[in-house]
Amino acid sequence: MNSRQRRGVILLLLSVLCALGAFAGVLAVISDVNSKVGPETTAYRIKTNVKPYEALNAGQFEKITMPKRWLSETAVTDLAAIRGKIAVTTLKAGSLLQEDMIVDRPALQPGQQEIAIMIDAGTGVAGKITAGATVNIYATFAGEKKGDPDQSRMIVSGARVLDVGRLTPASERSDRSDKATSTVPITFALSTLDTQRVAYAESFAEHVRLALVAPSTGGAPVDQRDRTYTLDKDR
Repeated sequence: MNSRQRRGVILLLLSVLCALGAFAGVLAVISDVNSKVGPETTAYRIKTNVKPYEALNAGQFEKITMPKRWLSETAVTDLAAIRGKIAVTTLKAGSLLQEDMIVDRPALQPGQQEIAIMIDAGTGVAGKITAGATVNIYATFAGEKKGDPDQSRMIVSGARVLDVGRLTPASERSDRSDKATSTVPITFALSTLDTQRVAYAESFAEHVRLALVAPSTGGAPVDQRDRTYTLDKDR
């Protein structure tokens, strides 16, 4: 082997050593990054704003992956956690979903029944009543016979709202569509007797309306005679 061949072999060996050194450096950098970032896990980001007490569904969130060490202990990593839950506060778009942002949907108590009725969205709800709220339910009735005064009655006091449904144009309904431009299905948790009262009023009353009750009060009048009102009471 002449000197020229020896130089070529030496250069080739140096090139191989440099390549091995560069490869080792890349592996070292990757190892360092992995040690700092750690394994990745699934998280869920809120796609659009969610109102307080609104029922949650999978379409409101998008799945992302990020380093596990960067997530808080309360971050939701399994979307099954939203089943049967509602938002406890406004969920802002772009935020990561956390366990303390959601609570269980209000459930029935022993002896209660679940009943849903359609309420005039403008005069009965007006966007203020949400799941978990306490309301009084009022119904107005025409006089039973000619000459009898019309009446407004508090048929249920302190009713608990389980759910507020989707706004529905009155044109989509087949009953009493001339009395409301839009309606909302409201679901209540009521006793058997109160369920009967609500069902009767929803079928035969001129109007059924809701009044939001302050959390610190029961909503029922002290004098039971105050549950019924006629115009002549103010004369």
